[in-house]
Amino acid sequence: MGRNIRNSAKALVIKDGKMLAIKLKDSDGEWYIMPGGGQEAEELLSSAACREVAEEMGILTECKELLFVVEGLHGEKFHRVDLVFLCEYIGDIPNATLHGDTNQIGYDWLDISTLNIQPLYPSKLRRQIMNYYEGKPYRVYLGNEEAGDPECLD
Repeated sequence: MGRNIRNSAKALVIKDGKMLAIKLKDSDGEWYIMPGGGQEAEELLSSAACREVAEEMGILTECKELLFVVEGLHGEKFHRVDLVFLCEYIGDIPNATLHGDTNQIGYDWLDISTLNIQPLYPSKLRRQIMNYYEGKPYRVYLGNEEAGDPECLD
């Protein structure tokens, strides 16, 4: 029982049919994650999501609504709870000093219409983001996803 729970605020930033994603690379290849990170003490989750986008990508956003919750029960030192907020793109921050994640090699705008086959993780988010964007029903609580789970490519 020695593991802590860590809240992670993530940002879903959509612009022109594409979503903002951090590009990572290691010995296994390249993949994407949503911008975001750990909530600090006395920080609102919505503020954490916008702060993380600014720090990691130099982009100013405005947080709107909570869309998704995904958990990572195993595979890390802590039990991760990702809370994904819809964030409006405001613009680039001039001369921003970036603080990227380990293995971060940049960022891309991923086409939402093909998101189900993109290497975006957690993969359970792929179809739900597509459904949200297309105005279809979507699930908010996506449960646990951990390394080794089958890819969600539907």
